Order: sequence, then C-alpha cells, then structure tokens
Amino acid sequence: MALSNPAFGKRSFPVATIPQPATAQPGMTAEQLDELYGRPAAGPAETDRMSYEDTIVKTAVTFGFVLAGAAVGFFIPALALPFALLGFVLALVNIFKKEPSAALVLAYGAAEGVFLGGISRIVENMLPGVIFQALIGTGLVFGVTLALFANGKIRASKRATKIFLIAMISYALFSVVNLVLQFTGVANDPWGLYGANIAGIPLGLIIGPLAILMAAYSLVLDFTSVQQGVQAGAPRKWGWKAAFGLVLTIVWLYVEMLRLISIFRSN
Repeated sequence: MALSNPAFGKRSFPVATIPQPATAQPGMTAEQLDELYGRPAAGPAETDRMSYEDTIVKTAVTFGFVLAGAAVGFFIPALALPFALLGFVLALVNIFKKEPSAALVLAYGAAEGVFLGGISRIVENMLPGVIFQALIGTGLVFGVTLALFANGKIRASKRATKIFLIAMISYALFSVVNLVLQFTGVANDPWGLYGANIAGIPLGLIIGPLAILMAAYSLVLDFTSVQQGVQAGAPRKWGWKAAFGLVLTIVWLYVEMLRLISIFRSN
C-alpha cells in the first residue's frame, strides 16, 4: 500500500501471526479426540485478527465521538478554530504513529467533531438548510463509492493514485496559500480565493467538484487498505487505523461538500 490515503502507510497492516490449530496428541482418549475435532474453526475474533465487522464497529464508535463533539461545537461555534488546529495536530500524530492508538483516534474524532459543529453552525446561520444538504451530499458520495467498490466496478490503480497524489499536493498548497491570504486580510472574501471570479464563475465552483472527486477516490484507497488488512490477517488493533482513515476522508468530504453548496447558494 505504498500509494494510499495518508492515514495508511506502506506497511500499515502487518501480517498477523495466526495461532496454530490444536492437533491430536499421543495418548488422547476417543472422547478427547471427538471433542478436539468437533470444535468450530477459529475466526478473526478468536485469533485476534482484523475483520470487516470489527472495523465497522470501530469506525462507528469513532463517528460517535465526532457527533458528540459536533454537538458541543454547534452550541459553541467559537471553539471551531482552536479545535480545527487540535484536530490537525492529532491527525498528524495518528498518521505518523507506528502503532494505532484507540484513545488518539477517538480524541481526533472528538476534536474534528467540535470543528465541524462550529463551522456548520456559522454557515447554517447564513444559509439555512445547508447542513442537511451537505450531509445528504456526503452520504450519497460515500454510498455510491462503497457500492461501486463492493461490486468491483471501481478499483485503485497505480497510475490513478499517482495522479491523485499530485493533485492532492497541489490542492494542499492552494489551501495553505488561501489560509495565509485570509488571515493576512489580502483575500477579504469569506471563502478567500474560492470566492474569486473567473469568467463570472466563482473559483470554488470549479475547484469544489474536483476536490470532491479526490475525496471519493481517497475513499476507494481507504476501502482497498481495509480489504488488504483483512486479507493479510493484520492484528485486530489495526482496525483503529482503518477507522481513523475512513473518518479522516469523510470529514474532508463533508467540508468540501459544505463549502461547494454554500458558494453555489451564495451566487
């Protein structure tokens, strides 16, 4: 997984050492042999291996923390900026940490939730109904991407991932420049460079759909990483790494959807 979501490294999911099954020993009675061979086959839970079901549970728990944080941020929007910075720091820690930590992943979820709740409340006050629209858009992109991946209609490729990485680096640089211009007051539009008009069209309406496509492809990389981790028999704790990667991408997707819809409605 050399080319993947930044939440997953090249060797994010190590191959688990699977316990050897019990074997018949000399001197065992007929009853002991019958009991031995009558045992059910060990599954992922018994061998402490990563599974789809366990990864889904860990992802759901992380989203629970996101929602709890969002409730706080929604009622105290002033917390959006400091928790955005905290979420960024925690994201970096989780990305570069060699071993996954459930506490750090859940802390990231809570911090991002406060940021999302605060920024959503601010935008909602200006454009009523935008939160619902952004949630619907995010859910549709996630659902369609998952369905296509599950049916084998879409897969990650080396060429597409290289293009994705180039686009991601370019977009990250653009975002940094945009933030600097906003904080220094050079770009006084609420959306910064996103609000700049090109041939009468806001730049955000051009870049926004491309960013959403990148987020959708990042989901494909996430699903691929989870699939590889399960197939490799990675230790169960690595489900937290998968949960972090999925939440990271979905948060990004929601923010891009919120911004795109807001710029569209404002114009």
